[in-house]
Parts: sequence; C-alpha cells; structure tokens
Amino acid sequence: MLTAASDIDVLARFGRALADPIRCRVLLALREAPAYPADLADALGVSRTRLSNHLACLRDCGLVVTVPDGRRTRYELADPRLGHALDDLRGVVLAVEADRTCADADEQGCCG
Repeated sequence: MLTAASDIDVLARFGRALADPIRCRVLLALREAPAYPADLADALGVSRTRLSNHLACLRDCGLVVTVPDGRRTRYELADPRLGHALDDLRGVVLAVEADRTCADADEQGCCG
C-alpha cells in the first residue's frame, strides 16, 4: 500500500538517495528518459549487480518505480516533478569553504 510521506521523510529519503554519486547519475539518467537496468548499467559503466543495489535503494526511497514491459522491467522517476527538483538542485550555488569537504564537516557533526 502506498502512503504519502511527511515533508521531513521526503527530504530525508531524497537526501539518502543523493548521498551516493551512482544514485545521482541514475536519477539524472532517468530524468532524461525511462530505462532498463541493463541499459543503465552499460551507460553508467557499472556492473548490473551494483546497479541493482542502487535501484533497490532508489525504489525504497520512493524516487523510482518499476514498470513491467513484457518480460522486462523498465525504471522511471516516481513523479515527473522529481526531474524539476533535480534541475533546481543542480542550479543551487553552495556556500562552501575551499579547504572543506562535506566529509570534514560530517566529522564535526555538521551533516549528521
């Protein structure tokens, strides 16, 4: 059964999905067009097993859905507005210090 997530849950799920560069690349690829796992793996240069794990995470986060297509399963963004959100996020200018990374900030308790 599908339920609507709270605002905080939506942001946390989105953040978890974006925390990995491969998942970011998958989302950007699906922003362009729905795709089959084998095609995504080839396009992104990752193994099918590794991609499958990332797709499972994105499904669990509620950002992608599967669409049966004969014997195959196609993936697409769960909501077209996610594509717009990704575009908006890509356009954000972050205020960061040149000698700091998010991992450094995380060790200080900033991002956790």
